Amino acid sequence: MPEEKIVAVATRPVASAQHGEAAFFDVDNTLMRGASLFHVARKMYQRGAFTIPQAAGFAWKQLMFVFRGENIDDVHAVRDTALSLASGFTVEDIAALGEEVYDEMIESRIWPGTKALAEQHLRMGRPVWLVTATPIEVATVISTRLGLTGALGTVGEIRDGSYTGRLVGEILHGPAKAVAVRGIAESEGLDLNRCWAYSDSHNDIPLLSMVGHPVAINPDTRLRRHAREHNWPVYDFRSGRRAATLGLKAATVGGAIYGLWRGFSRFRGPTV
Repeated sequence: MPEEKIVAVATRPVASAQHGEAAFFDVDNTLMRGASLFHVARKMYQRGAFTIPQAAGFAWKQLMFVFRGENIDDVHAVRDTALSLASGFTVEDIAALGEEVYDEMIESRIWPGTKALAEQHLRMGRPVWLVTATPIEVATVISTRLGLTGALGTVGEIRDGSYTGRLVGEILHGPAKAVAVRGIAESEGLDLNRCWAYSDSHNDIPLLSMVGHPVAINPDTRLRRHAREHNWPVYDFRSGRRAATLGLKAATVGGAIYGLWRGFSRFRGPTV
């Protein structure tokens, strides 16, 4: 029988919530710049898990993620590819990969403003959880390194100490995040009306809508509009956001892909 894993992992003792309060943070484009799964793919490429054409596909999806925000079809496509590539990796392999990805690629991409918000909640005695479609192993590393309470993430099935390439449950995305947070609230005795949630994506509106204090961070167009209509706070930590957007629109697709391609090719090592 496959080994069962839970969707949430506590990385530090769960403190008694301040009046049943807690804060929940999305990861991609909310806590960090870009998509964490893309950086996992880069690290797997270093280890020879897939080919250069597959790397180009990941690069294109990362470009689209930065350009237009989160898209459910792209999320599912990356998930399916990553799962197939992870098949056969051991638990120890993925744990080490998560640590390397954080040190080499994620730490420098953490938004200082979002980190400061999380730290403020901790100082007020509120547990802080990450809620992300990112693999739970990587989400747990991020949570641990930042001193947060724990993480909820997508869980891969393990058999005999290795990943099978299948999921336990569904990808933690969209409405699934709301379900997972409700489960944490029930187990920890939280009052969701006194909780906070932070995200950049309109896909997380179900999560944001279920808490008393929803906050949009670096929002996509649809979430920005929704936040304004509902008087939600909006924080944008992207410096020169409008200029950057215009620059992306003016750039050729070939030029943008070249930059991402170099992100992969620099890890290929010397040619023979």
